[in-house]
Amino acid sequence: MFQNKNHPPEVMNTPAMTLHKADRVGFAASFLCALHCALWPWLLALAPAFGLELGGWIDLDQAFVVFATLLGVSTLTLGWRRHRGFHAWALLVPGLVLVWVGAFSPLHNHSMSHAIVMTIGGLLLALAHLVNLRLTHSAAASRP
Repeated sequence: MFQNKNHPPEVMNTPAMTLHKADRVGFAASFLCALHCALWPWLLALAPAFGLELGGWIDLDQAFVVFATLLGVSTLTLGWRRHRGFHAWALLVPGLVLVWVGAFSPLHNHSMSHAIVMTIGGLLLALAHLVNLRLTHSAAASRP
């Protein structure tokens, strides 16, 4: 719409391996986040049965949400500059909304609803990185 047809938009030439590694780290971290959020309530409930005390641990949810936001936005922006697809953003944005609500709202009380919101958000973030990785691969394969 606002592009000059004689001058198509420039595609950013970032090192492909850097972007692939960042998306893989983002996928792995988001998937581990989702597993953590799904399993943590069970571990908290079962720990006293085994004589374990898990109180006093530092809550890392909020730090991870900030890290996941920075990593997700930067890798998807770099990926978009290569493949020009918004499919990954359609997963990243709702995923970030869920994890931010889960980590920085009154829902951050480590209840079952908190675990469900954070698990779904983490899975959406992982899927966004996976889709971005696939789109980047297909864009690189289609280039001469």
